[in-house]
Amino acid sequence: MRSRTHNKMYWSRALLAGWALLLLVQLLCLEAVPISIDKTKVKEPEKTPEEPPASVDTGLHYDRYLREVIDFLEKDQHFREKLHNTDMEDIKQGKLAKELDFVSHHVRTKLDELKRQEVNRLRTLIKAKQDLEGGNDIAVDHQALLKQFEYLNHMNPHTFEVDDLDRLIKSATKDLENYDKERHDEFKKYEMMKEHDRREHLKTLDEDERKKEEEHYEEMRKKHADHPKVNHPGSQNQLKEVWEEADGLDPEDFDPKTFFNLHDTNGDGFFDEQELEALFTKELEKIYDPTNEEDDMVEMEEERLRMREHVMNEVDSNKDRLVSLDEFLVATKKKEFLEPDSWETLEQNQAYTDEEMREFEEHLAQQEHDLNQKAEDLKKQRDELERQQEQLNAQKIELQQAVEHMERLKSQKVEPPPEVQVEGNAVPEMHKLDNQLHLEQEAQQQGHQAAPQAPQEHHEQQNHVLTQHGLPQTHQDLPPGHQEAAQGQHNLP
Repeated sequence: MRSRTHNKMYWSRALLAGWALLLLVQLLCLEAVPISIDKTKVKEPEKTPEEPPASVDTGLHYDRYLREVIDFLEKDQHFREKLHNTDMEDIKQGKLAKELDFVSHHVRTKLDELKRQEVNRLRTLIKAKQDLEGGNDIAVDHQALLKQFEYLNHMNPHTFEVDDLDRLIKSATKDLENYDKERHDEFKKYEMMKEHDRREHLKTLDEDERKKEEEHYEEMRKKHADHPKVNHPGSQNQLKEVWEEADGLDPEDFDPKTFFNLHDTNGDGFFDEQELEALFTKELEKIYDPTNEEDDMVEMEEERLRMREHVMNEVDSNKDRLVSLDEFLVATKKKEFLEPDSWETLEQNQAYTDEEMREFEEHLAQQEHDLNQKAEDLKKQRDELERQQEQLNAQKIELQQAVEHMERLKSQKVEPPPEVQVEGNAVPEMHKLDNQLHLEQEAQQQGHQAAPQAPQEHHEQQNHVLTQHGLPQTHQDLPPGHQEAAQGQHNLP
């Protein structure tokens, strides 16, 4: 039978236990917590009133939403009582979620508000991602895209219901269980990339330099492997070493219960994953030194994770990602605790296979090809844009020149020639037409020297020119008042 304290703690810690999700394999580094105790006497710590455990960032992308929902649910007296009395397996299976129908109206209203805020946050993220991918003009189907977020019911974005709490519990449990696997996958990629970079660097060297680099690499590997024996994590020898070197106590006085109470740093009666990992610091210091060229601190954190996983698998009998005092004491009586096998460190267990390395490099080569192709396409687009810009600049210059020309004409006050209206048709200024007639007459006079032209034929030619311009063929056909003007212009020399 689980205690009420354990159920409460499982809800608040098992869902919220964990670490920030790795980005480019930057792992969390934890150090052992110094213990201030009397080195000559060991006393059982006094019982203190239980306080809610501090919130720990789970590393989940919906961590804030998860914590806020839990915080408000715990403010409701009815739900808090149910939480204390519900078995851990019932919580996992979603039976606790049904109690949401009985919480106060104030809490339900606040949960509705939290859900609307979370839905709006997800929509904003979806829109931002769409913009980055160049889909500004594409309509976004938020309802369809929200399906990928399993921790809330996207079909009802307005109110927080039983289904939302059930989804939240199950999603957080599943995601936290997959968290270690994701860390291992990230580490594997890190190791393969490191080896890939080393190989690519060797290709840039000549034969002598390549030989020296290979010799240096082998020297660093051997130097890293040359370290004191590493105790089996969670074994009696390993814990006694912590008891003696970290706690300053006589190894002959080792007591598992006292050890547990000393290293249960928050006093909640359980070893969580962080408290367990702190116990392995002494072992890790045997292998890794941040000042040594041959030691990789990313690998040190992977080794710490391997040790913690091993102890959890051996000791955490109910798989709640916590080690209770009872579970710890039972484990100290097993053969594995008293006579453990040797522990194989990372240098004895390569993180990837040759086949995985080959596939990884093929994937990198394909990525490089795709990036080069994209770069070439972008270069062509840039050249085309530059060509179009040059055309626009030339058109701009022509337009500016035309405007300047118009401004010059305007400044000189050049007016267009006047028009003469004849029966609704515009007639250009007469002297312009007469100039044309005069030129034709000069040409005809030159022709008369070779063959005299009849007056009648000359008159017909004049009429033909006038007809081409839509004018009367004789002066007599002009309106009154224009005949004299026309006659006078023709009498000019």
